[in-house]
Amino acid sequence: MSQSSVSRIERGLFGTLPLSTLRAVAKTLEIGLDTSPSWRGGDLWRLVNARHSALHEQLAVRLLREPAWESAAEVSYSIFGERGVIDRLAFHADRGMLAVFEIKSDLADPAGLIAQLDKYRRLAPEVAGSRGWPARQVSCWAVVADTDTNRRRVAAHHKLLSGALRADSHAFRDWLRDPVERLDGLMYLAYPSRRTGTRSLSTIKRVRVVRQR
Repeated sequence: MSQSSVSRIERGLFGTLPLSTLRAVAKTLEIGLDTSPSWRGGDLWRLVNARHSALHEQLAVRLLREPAWESAAEVSYSIFGERGVIDRLAFHADRGMLAVFEIKSDLADPAGLIAQLDKYRRLAPEVAGSRGWPARQVSCWAVVADTDTNRRRVAAHHKLLSGALRADSHAFRDWLRDPVERLDGLMYLAYPSRRTGTRSLSTIKRVRVVRQR
């Protein structure tokens, strides 16, 4: 990389540099680079949050069907400098089973998902202990929106995901009734048919403009 490019980055002059250059420098220096999209419609994050909340609601309904489970949503933690939020944490007192759920409306980074769940598995017993949940085992579940795009991504990374998350939605139903042993998996949840505002919770359709001759 040219010295002038590095010099501009050091002085905070990013305007004319391509994103690939910034990412290359950040990767070399082990710096996280967060890019936040914006949209002129103004409700992109509202729509994303609505999808996430809809999956939260679907998962909560499933857990409520099994009264032996206690659960909490958006559980924050701060342990030895590690901070974050677990989407949903559930505990089965009879079995001493702790379940960690990571909800994804858009599965953009399968490898990152596995790394996140691995961190939660390590931290979750202490997080649960602060709530009076003495966990003996920890199971991790990825809850993914049932869209064509997500299914394609799961299929494209089948070996990576199946190696860490072996169980599926069918196994989850049986395990939820009686979680005798640890079980990690990936399950799909469909969005409800209701609408949020003027935009459906289903996958956004791309519109191709037809140019007139």
